[in-house]
Amino acid sequence: MNYKTIIALSIVVLSTSCNLLEQKINQKPNIVIILADDLGSGDVNCYNPKSKIPTPSLDKIADEGVIFTDAHTNSSVCTPTRYGIITGRYCWRTRLKRGVLNGFSKHLINPQRTTIASLLKNNGYYTTGVGKWHLGMDFARDTLDNIDYSGKIENSPNVNGFDYFYGISASLDFPPYVYIENDHFTQVPSEKQEKLTFPRFLRNGDKAGNFNFETAWENLLEKAEGLIDHRPEDQPFFMYFALPSPHKPVWPDQRFVGKTSLGPYGDFVHQTDYIVGRIARKLKENGMEDNTLLMITSDNGSFMYRLDEATENDHLTDESVQGYFAKNHEANYNYRGTKADVWEAGHRVPFIVRWPEAIKSGQTKDETICTTDFLATIADVIKVPLADDEGEDSFSFLPLLIGKDDLYQRAPVINHSISGMFAIRCDNLKLVLGNGSGGRQIPRGKAWEKPYMLFDLENDIRESNDIIDENKEMAQVMEKKLMQIIESGSSKKTDCVSKD
Repeated sequence: MNYKTIIALSIVVLSTSCNLLEQKINQKPNIVIILADDLGSGDVNCYNPKSKIPTPSLDKIADEGVIFTDAHTNSSVCTPTRYGIITGRYCWRTRLKRGVLNGFSKHLINPQRTTIASLLKNNGYYTTGVGKWHLGMDFARDTLDNIDYSGKIENSPNVNGFDYFYGISASLDFPPYVYIENDHFTQVPSEKQEKLTFPRFLRNGDKAGNFNFETAWENLLEKAEGLIDHRPEDQPFFMYFALPSPHKPVWPDQRFVGKTSLGPYGDFVHQTDYIVGRIARKLKENGMEDNTLLMITSDNGSFMYRLDEATENDHLTDESVQGYFAKNHEANYNYRGTKADVWEAGHRVPFIVRWPEAIKSGQTKDETICTTDFLATIADVIKVPLADDEGEDSFSFLPLLIGKDDLYQRAPVINHSISGMFAIRCDNLKLVLGNGSGGRQIPRGKAWEKPYMLFDLENDIRESNDIIDENKEMAQVMEKKLMQIIESGSSKKTDCVSKD
């Protein structure tokens, strides 16, 4: 065989491979989003090799897909991030400017707004949600202060595009401690849960007789597995599985107690990894693994503090302590701060994507992405354009998944803390528009109060060297971009930043 024949055959093989890839991308894959609750980058081995917590499931999925090293939640706390994931829009554009909802809060998402579920449902998918909602529902009430647990729930997730929903109204530490199926509670509460302190942190409130904090994970997991097993065969399948862990209460099942050397929190993270592994296994058992776009992330960073060595104990020696000495464990890796902060630890999270039929394994991507980007990415996958008033802060990262990195662009990512502190990310520069963490780390500071701070994250990931005095003009440009994004109502109207 001469070299011309070899070249011709190579071209044919390459062309065939590209066509097959395009055909696979043109198919409607199953889509599964697993959202951990308060999982830190430092908890996961594929992000932090020094972590003493075994995370074999997450590590394996990362090896089989793409790992993002610069992924951010749109907020450093629960509710706002979930709003951004579901709608592709920053939550501070709603009535919720700071903090989170509670378990009894009214609905936050406008029923007319496009969501990842409604987009997929309108394009032939069977859409399911399992786990923690935390975006408000409107409960029936006998009186203003008394819930009618036998009444219909208005504005449940079903209104937002989910064909089926099973889960809890908010975090596992928020009452009511009652499971919800679609638009009804599954039981009328018969007990009162007393307040507990960390690690089994709980608020007092109504509790159903069948609600067990230690095994709630298993109930939700079995529901998710059942939905995969019994999905409609004639429709592509979507699942949004919002885990209640490793958020408080830190209450690992007895089967996981002592499985790590890092106390209840370490055991709880390991249990969370086990849940992810069970879902991955169920997809494989059902022949869905290859044609399922599986995306795994967390809603914000971990709540576990990095403690000063002068402190007497950490979680390793006293499980009632909410934090570790750095020599024992860094739940938020080498990032500054903790959950709720505008610092990197508040919103830089693990983000893993696997889709064997369409994306190569073993990839690491350093481009900046955000959890608001789910909507645009999914729309891109199923080839449905979004209108200007859909996913206003969402940009597709599909090009990064399929090797077309040069086509990826997005506007600057906006970070937001629990108290409403803003930061804007342009390339490797981060401008904090306030004088503190805006969250839990001291000094907390206040939003819009100077001195503002500017950090070069490429050379200073710990945000320890404020360079604003030497870069005042750049800080002004970045502030102007932030104000444009806020005032215009959309990130799409702001000039994109090139690849990270």
